[in-house]
Amino acid sequence: MAASAMPLLLVLLLASPAATRLASAACASEKFPAGRTYATCEDLPKLGASLHWTYDASKSSLSVAFVAAPAAPGGWVAWGLNPAGEGMAGAQALVALKGSGSAAPTVKTYNISGYALGAPSPLEFPATELAADAGGSGGKIRVYGKLQLRKGMKAVNQVWQVGSSATGGAPDKHAFGAENLAAKGKLVLAGSKAAAGAPAAAPEAGGPAASGGSDSGAASSMAPSGGKSPNAAVSTARVSAPALLALTLVGLLATV
Repeated sequence: MAASAMPLLLVLLLASPAATRLASAACASEKFPAGRTYATCEDLPKLGASLHWTYDASKSSLSVAFVAAPAAPGGWVAWGLNPAGEGMAGAQALVALKGSGSAAPTVKTYNISGYALGAPSPLEFPATELAADAGGSGGKIRVYGKLQLRKGMKAVNQVWQVGSSATGGAPDKHAFGAENLAAKGKLVLAGSKAAAGAPAAAPEAGGPAASGGSDSGAASSMAPSGGKSPNAAVSTARVSAPALLALTLVGLLATV
C-alpha cells in the first residue's frame, strides 16, 4: 500500500501550482553577461517576452532586463511602466532598435503622452544604466536599465511591445493583433513573490481603426508585424501536470 501511494504523492507534487510555476519559468535559463544578475524573473504572457528585475525598496530603485525578439530583423522591442493607466498613453518606455551590422542595439526613452510616439524624451522615472545587446537566443534583444521609482510604490502597470521596422532611427508601427493588444500587465514590486504577468485589465478590442487609441504597445505609431506566440514552456506547463496526473492514476489503478 505504501509503495503504491508513492506515485500518487509524486503526481500531486508535480501537479501543484508551485511545480507548474517552476516548469514554466523559462526565463530562469536566460544567461546574461557577467555582472548582470536579477532577483526575480517572469515569462510575460504575450509576444514571447520575459522580464528580469531587482527592486531595492530602501532606495525605490528598479533594475530591469527586458528580453524579446523583434517582429522581424531590423525591428525593435519596447518595455515600460505606466503609472497613469493600463495602455500606452502615459507609459514611461525603454525602446531598443536593432543596430546595423554588428553594432549593439540602441536604447531610447519615451515619455508617451498620447498615441503618437514623437521624439525621444526623459522619463518620469529617471533612467540610468541604459544598454542593450543582441545576445539572447532566437534573435532576441535584451534591454537593460535602472529606474528611480516613487517612494513607497508597491505595484505599477507595465506594457511591452515588438515591431518589425524602424525609419530614421524611430520605431515604425507595430501589428495590432490580439497578442500585441494584450501585451500589458501589472508588475508587483512588494510582497513575498513579485509577479509580472497578471493582466491589469481586459485586452483592448479592435485595431488601429478602433476609437482613438486602443493600443497597448510601445506606441501606436509603429509598423504591422506578426506578434510572436507566448513562450512555449508556459503552454506546456499548463497542460503537462493534469495529463501526468491522469496517466499516473491509470497506471496506479492497473497495479492494484
